[in-house]
Amino acid sequence: MSNKKNAAEEIESLGTTIYEREIRHLVEPDETGKFMVIDVYSGDYEIDERDGTATGRLLKRRPGAVSWAVRVGSPAAYRWTRLQPGLND
Repeated sequence: MSNKKNAAEEIESLGTTIYEREIRHLVEPDETGKFMVIDVYSGDYEIDERDGTATGRLLKRRPGAVSWAVRVGSPAAYRWTRLQPGLND
């Protein structure tokens, strides 16, 4: 299991580095709120309103890509929220 954890940490580190150093200044603020999926080994990426669409386009161009996702302009691609009975109906 530690190998999977190490691999996930490496993918996150590579994705973050590529985004911060090479891509962020090109896409913010125009693409803020959209999903970006990056192939951490080639640096290729796709942007779309939907993460699955961006992932599909990237994998079509780069089969077998090792991808990492971020929401442009946000610290994380996804937010976890707690559903409360009566408030989220």
